[in-house]
Amino acid sequence: MPPHADKHAAELHQDATDKVASDSVPLHRRVALLSVIAIVLLVAFSVGNTISPVWIIQDVVVNSNEIEDLSSAVALEDSGVAESDIQKHQQEQTTPEPLSRLVYRATSSGEREYIRRSAVPHYGIWSLFPAIVAIVSCWVFREPLTSLLLGTISGAFILGQIDVLDQILLPSMATVKSAGILVLYLWLLGGLLGIWACTGTAQVFAEWVSRTFVKGPRSAKLVAWCLGILFFQGGTISTVIVGTAVRPISDNQKISHEELSYIVDSTASPIACLIAFNAWPGYIQALIFVPGIAYLATEQDRIQFFFAALPLSFYAIFAVLGTFLLAIDCAPLLGKRFRVAIQRARATGQLDGTDAKPLSFVGHDAPKVAPHYQPHPLDFCLPIVLLTMVAVGSFYWTGTPQVRWAFALALVVAGSIALLRGMSLHDLMSGVGSGLQSVVFASVILMLAVTLGDLTQKIGGGAFLVDLLGDAVPYWALPGMLFLITIGIAFSTGTSWGTFAVAFPLAMPLALALATSHGLSNESLYLSVCFACVLNGSVFGDQCSPISDTTVLSAMTSGADLMDHVLTQIVPASTAALLALACWTTTVFLFC
Repeated sequence: MPPHADKHAAELHQDATDKVASDSVPLHRRVALLSVIAIVLLVAFSVGNTISPVWIIQDVVVNSNEIEDLSSAVALEDSGVAESDIQKHQQEQTTPEPLSRLVYRATSSGEREYIRRSAVPHYGIWSLFPAIVAIVSCWVFREPLTSLLLGTISGAFILGQIDVLDQILLPSMATVKSAGILVLYLWLLGGLLGIWACTGTAQVFAEWVSRTFVKGPRSAKLVAWCLGILFFQGGTISTVIVGTAVRPISDNQKISHEELSYIVDSTASPIACLIAFNAWPGYIQALIFVPGIAYLATEQDRIQFFFAALPLSFYAIFAVLGTFLLAIDCAPLLGKRFRVAIQRARATGQLDGTDAKPLSFVGHDAPKVAPHYQPHPLDFCLPIVLLTMVAVGSFYWTGTPQVRWAFALALVVAGSIALLRGMSLHDLMSGVGSGLQSVVFASVILMLAVTLGDLTQKIGGGAFLVDLLGDAVPYWALPGMLFLITIGIAFSTGTSWGTFAVAFPLAMPLALALATSHGLSNESLYLSVCFACVLNGSVFGDQCSPISDTTVLSAMTSGADLMDHVLTQIVPASTAALLALACWTTTVFLFC
C-alpha cells in the first residue's frame, strides 16, 4: 500500500476514534438514566395499583331542538349517572355504567331540561403525570420518541393496563385517527416530498421564486407569513403546506429552521381563530349552549356569537402580528436562544444548532435528482394549487376540508407530470420510497403524540385541572384563570380541540353565574371575553406543547429539531399571551 494511503487510513481511523470518544457517554450516566426511567415506570405502576380514581360529573345542556331522537333520553334518577349513583361507585371503587348518557330533569317551571351527563375520572395530581413525564423528558433527553413512549407507558400503568402493546398501542393504531395519520403524513406527504425531491421541482421553484419575489431573508419570511395567512384552515393543513412549500426558499436564504418553524406554527391555529371559515365554529358552537341565554339558544345564534367574539382573540392577533414583525426583522422580544439561532444561520449558513436532530431529511440524506430530467417551476406549482383548491373548496362544498383528497390529488398529479416529462417509473418509485423513509420517524412521533393525548384525557388530566382551579374566583380574575387553565390542559394533552371539549361546557355556565352574581352591566361582553380566553388559551397551550401534532408537524416540515422549535418560540409566544391577558383584564374592568 502506498505511503499516502497508509496516512489516509490512519487519519480515517483517528477521525473514527475521535467521533466514538466524543459520542461516548460514561457508564454511570447511562446507569443513572436507566434508573430514572425505571423509577418513573415504578411510580406509575404503584399509582395504578394503589390510587382509585375520583369520579366527577360533567354536564352539557343540550337544546331539545337539536336532539334527533328524544326517546333516547332517560330520567336523571333512572340513568345510572345520578349523583347518588356516582357516589356509590366511588365508595365501592367500581366504574359507572354507562359513562355518558343523555338525560332529562324537570326545571323550576316544570319543563324538561336535556343534559348530556358524563362521569369523568381523574387521579388527582397523578392525572398529569404522563404528560409531565413526556414534557420533562423532551427537555432533558431532546429526543421526542423516547419521551412520548415513556409518557405513554406511564399513562398505561396508571390505568392498570400493563400490556401496553395490546391494550394501548394496537387499539390506538387501529383507530381512524391513527390510520389517517399514516395515510396522510406517511404515504401521501412522504410520497409527494419524495417526488419533489427526485424531480428537483421544489428546488427549481425555490430558485424561480427567489429570482422573482425573494430578494433576501426578509422577503422569504414574508412569503412564508403570507402563505400562512392564505391557508386559514389552520392546524395540519397549514403547517404541512406552508412548511413544505417555503422550506426550499428559506434554506437558500439562510433562514434558520427555528425561524421558519415558528412562522409556520404561529400562523396555523391563530389564523384559524381569526379567519374562522373552517370547521371550528361548527364544532365549538355545540359546546357553548347555556340555557336561558337568548344569544346562545340556537346553533345559528351560537355561530354568530363565535364570530362576534373573534375581535377579542387578542392572543391570536398578537401571535400573527409577532410573526409579521419577525418576518420584517422588527420583532422586539425573541429571547436569547432565538436571536442566537438567527445570527448563526445568517453568519454561517448553519440552519440548525450543532446538537439538533431535525425531524425530516436534510443535506446528504435527500435523494438526488434523477439524471436527464429537466424540472420546471410549474411541476411544483400545479400540485400545490390543486391541493389548495381541493382543501379549501371541499370545505365550502362539504363543510369539512378534505385534506387527504387534496394530498392524494397532488401526489397523483406530481407523479403524472414527472412521467409525462420523461422520468422513468423506476426512478419515480425510487423517489417515492425515499420520501416515505424520510417521514417514517415523524409519523411514529405523531401517532405516539395522539396516543398520549388520548391517554391523558382518559386519566382525567383536563378534568382535574378544571376541578382544581375552576371554583370561586373573582369575576375580574375569571378570564385570566380560564386562560391559564386551558393553557395547562392543552400544553399537557397536546390538543386544542380536546381542551375545548373539556373547558367550554364548564367555563360558559361559570362565566354566566359570576356575571349574574356580580350584577355586571354587560353580560354578553363578559361571556365573550371568557369565551375568547378559553379559545385562545387552548390554542396557545397546543402551539407550545412538544406533544402536539401541529408542533411536531411544524418542526417536521421546516426541518427543525423539535425541542429547538419549542424552546425558541416560548418567548415570543408568551409575550403575545401576556399582552392578550392584559387586554382581556382591561376590557373586563372598563366595559363589563
